[in-house]
Amino acid sequence: MADEKKLFKVTIDNITIEVEPGTSILNAARKIGGDVAPPAMCYYTTLKGSGGKCRTCLVEVAAGSTADPRPMPKLVASCRTNVMDGMVVKNITSDKVIDARNGVVEFLLINHPLDCPICDQAGECSLQDLGYEHGKEGTRYEFARRTFEKHDMGPYIQLHMTRCIMCFRCVYAADQLTEKRQHGILDRGDHAEIATYIQKSLDHDFIGNIIDVCPVGALTDKTFRFKNRVWFLKPVDAHRNCSHAKCSGKVTLWYRGEEVFRVTARKDQWGEVKDFICNECRFEKKATADWEIEGPTLVSRHSVISQGHYVGVERPQEVLYDVLDGRKPQLLMDIHSVSEVDRPEIDLSKINGPAHSTDFEPHEARGLNPTSQAGNPWNTGKLEKQ
Repeated sequence: MADEKKLFKVTIDNITIEVEPGTSILNAARKIGGDVAPPAMCYYTTLKGSGGKCRTCLVEVAAGSTADPRPMPKLVASCRTNVMDGMVVKNITSDKVIDARNGVVEFLLINHPLDCPICDQAGECSLQDLGYEHGKEGTRYEFARRTFEKHDMGPYIQLHMTRCIMCFRCVYAADQLTEKRQHGILDRGDHAEIATYIQKSLDHDFIGNIIDVCPVGALTDKTFRFKNRVWFLKPVDAHRNCSHAKCSGKVTLWYRGEEVFRVTARKDQWGEVKDFICNECRFEKKATADWEIEGPTLVSRHSVISQGHYVGVERPQEVLYDVLDGRKPQLLMDIHSVSEVDRPEIDLSKINGPAHSTDFEPHEARGLNPTSQAGNPWNTGKLEKQ
């Protein structure tokens, strides 16, 4: 028992949870899940040094700890602030946080082009989700948007610098996954951009992973460019024995029909890559024969990708049978016995031409004896004139 780790109790949006010391507020909120977890555009669990850039994860600390219950005077970045025992945090229950988040999203969209209809990231873009939840109908920015000259990053990756929000994720990924990083942040201030000194130089075996870590459409797959929309594709989990030692070989294949349009690394519910993959798996293995299929990918029902992709969905129980004591609903729909208008001996499929109202008049109104041959022309399958 002496070796047992002491856990800190932290309350986030009136929900108390126990976490290990050193856990950030963001990761503690993710353990609770749902809307309690703040959004994150720059933080990435597996990338050291990430976080603290976008400010979308700001939260209010109403009580610092049990030992010092004073509130923090300003909103703090939840990805960079560790929990303390007895800490009380407000996220969606704080008006200050919601107002600050609205302002941060407005700043992120100042220079971001509104080209979602032609962007390959549409449908799986974190900025789209933030804009939908916290964006405004219009913009107060009256000046020209920031633009950049086209920069060729290599044979696999397309750069759209005007969409970049400077989250630094791609820089950290290239720095930690490759032996020699070839791209980074050039210039400063409003002129800062993602670029390389030598064009067409991003050719490392793992450089394709910067596409997956990008939260917007700044870095996209050239082999998938303008070929399809993600909500028309069916994601399927698959794996292969990759020859690269550092490659997990676990991917998501994006099908439409029998064709694989793209290959990506698998992501968790927070949009973060579980295991990074090499360029060979990502760009060159696009045939079903190259993979061992595991099954459909579980997609959140809140995602547009889930349309028409029903996995893990249970059909609601039919309660009508319980109400009717096990009887089928059709027993209540016997038009012959309920309406007292239609004649049971009439076969509408044998009437030449459309049926008329006179065909359904009561027997007494027509002066016919339904049992007589003369008064029952439908016995012959023909409608005779009366």
